[in-house]
Amino acid sequence: MLVRGSFVVKLPKSRVDSLVVAGQGGRFDANKGTPMREWFAAGLDSSLDWGGLAGEALEFVRGPAQAGT
Repeated sequence: MLVRGSFVVKLPKSRVDSLVVAGQGGRFDANKGTPMREWFAAGLDSSLDWGGLAGEALEFVRGPAQAGT
């Protein structure tokens, strides 16, 4: 989803951590003052593959029981 100029996806915390450490974006903050550990925000100018991130997010929210369907 697009929120305030960022592409935002829900991913496993470990994946968000690695993207943040790599400088690819940051944790999403829903204007409540606390960044969300499983939500990643990439700027619109990001070179990340948004389609790939969206696919990862879909697999994550589907859970292991539905992965691959």
